[in-house]
Amino acid sequence: MYAVVVALVPLLLERGYTAGQAACVLGTGGAGQTLGRTLYAALARRTTATARTTVLIALGGLRTAAFAVVPSPYALLIAVSVAAGMVRDNLTLLQATAVTDRWGAAHYGRLSGLLAAPATAAAALAPFADAALTAPLGGYGPLFLLLAAVSMAAALTAPWTSTPGHR
Repeated sequence: MYAVVVALVPLLLERGYTAGQAACVLGTGGAGQTLGRTLYAALARRTTATARTTVLIALGGLRTAAFAVVPSPYALLIAVSVAAGMVRDNLTLLQATAVTDRWGAAHYGRLSGLLAAPATAAAALAPFADAALTAPLGGYGPLFLLLAAVSMAAALTAPWTSTPGHR
């Protein structure tokens, strides 16, 4: 998720879009985040924590793959960005509710810190990883395909990460 946000503008610049067009595509993800926030409560009522985790990570992988394979038209890139924002915000809300959904409110601070540490480290390392991998992979398109594959692998393992009694 973090690597995609950091690399989206360079991906679009590589494809010939202007900096302004690329920034607009990235910015419309914010509109998607707002829309996504309105949908999370309904998703939470209808799914288990494990199912939400699996589905949202898979959707994150699909939106990353969409950026990799959809070079145009510009309006479609805007739509993909809005969808990506929806997924991104739902993943943020998922992380915020993951502790109480699985283990209750006891020790919330400690458990939230333990859960957030890997995500925070990934966010901090994402710009470096993007820069280190782009040239060997041959550009931002292949980088996005790799990121999509990693997301899909995570989605495939997510169903087995639940705790007993808290699926």
